[in-house]
Amino acid sequence: MAPAKLEGCDRPKEEGARVCINDALTDDELRAVLRQLEKEEERDLFGLVCKRWLRLQSTERRRLRARAGPAMLRRMADRFPGLVELDLSQSASRSFYPGVTDSDLGVIAAGFRNLRVLDLQNCKGVTDVGMTTLGNGLLSLQSLDVSQCKKVTDKGLVAVASGCSYLKRLHVTGSKSITDELLKSLSKSCPCLEDLGLAGCNNITDTGLSTLADGCRHIKSLDVSKCTKISDVGVSRVAEVAPSSLKVLKMLDCFRVGDKSIFSLAHFCHNLETVVIGGCRDVSDESIKSLSLVCCHSLRSFRMDWCLNITDSSLKCVLSNCRHLVALDIGCCDKITDSAFHSLDMGGFESQLKVLKMSNCLKITISGVGSILQFCKYLEYLDLRSCPHITRLGCQQAGLQFPECCRTNFDGSLGESEGMVDFFF
Repeated sequence: MAPAKLEGCDRPKEEGARVCINDALTDDELRAVLRQLEKEEERDLFGLVCKRWLRLQSTERRRLRARAGPAMLRRMADRFPGLVELDLSQSASRSFYPGVTDSDLGVIAAGFRNLRVLDLQNCKGVTDVGMTTLGNGLLSLQSLDVSQCKKVTDKGLVAVASGCSYLKRLHVTGSKSITDELLKSLSKSCPCLEDLGLAGCNNITDTGLSTLADGCRHIKSLDVSKCTKISDVGVSRVAEVAPSSLKVLKMLDCFRVGDKSIFSLAHFCHNLETVVIGGCRDVSDESIKSLSLVCCHSLRSFRMDWCLNITDSSLKCVLSNCRHLVALDIGCCDKITDSAFHSLDMGGFESQLKVLKMSNCLKITISGVGSILQFCKYLEYLDLRSCPHITRLGCQQAGLQFPECCRTNFDGSLGESEGMVDFFF
């Protein structure tokens, strides 16, 4: 007798030859099969087999990216009761009207009680009213991104911090109305906070940063780029209270930050992986050397463009000691010369650098590029824009051989952004 065949169907089982898979497997067994499908497309195909499989797939769904609308959100809440991640973010350049509103946030707070991750980037229609609703309703929330939400202020985010005590990640990039009051609330109510993005929140001061550090002692990632009131006082306090946890620190264009901050990081924080000090013009060689020596095994990405006091000696120290460095930006450091790169290949190891930005480095020549290519065999992006002694033709005439997968940028505006480069910094 031929073995029975299993079918996924909604039809009743035929006598004899065939057995419907829906009769053979329980809901729990089908869920076990679904959990083995790692790709989202495969999980979606699972739901197309029949109504029963669609229902099971819906109850198991954990992540969803969607557009707004109260009616749609209510249907999603009914269909996806196990949802933990909801992405309603909009593109900065392309958005739809009216976008996410406070009414939508009310539906989310009432319908997605288990939500842990909510992304509202560029949702310019939400206000403090909606934030207060989230703070009262989503008690399990762990991650919230309201970057570029211009109508959100301290008042709404303090309500989020007070109600969502499990919060681990909060990004409020570009929210100029945010002040130290939010940092005080986070310090008091969110001891588990690990990732805080404050870039462009230029009303934040050292007082708020110090208060934050006192209560949130497990910070792993902190971005205070363009927070122009931040100085060595606040940065040093963060370094002191989060010595082992801090891995990412971004201080782009914080012109009040100087050597004292870098020495504090070198003294306390030996696990730093990403450091951004571009535009911190008072940082000098000695503090950079100190940091590169203590973080030699951890540092992966280092941005120090427009650090005008940096010279060959500190750059050579970084390149010689930080053997796991993947991305480096020394753009506009006009004291750097070819000497920083000569003899680096004599160090006995191969550089892991994938991204090297040195636009507008006035003293680097084709000879320096040749030394870089000998030392950096795995380059994927090399930025040589506005280097007056380096041209595409000159490199060709010198017989320089760039790695096959390396994109070399000789031309274009210095304001242009590269997606791959942004990933590292």
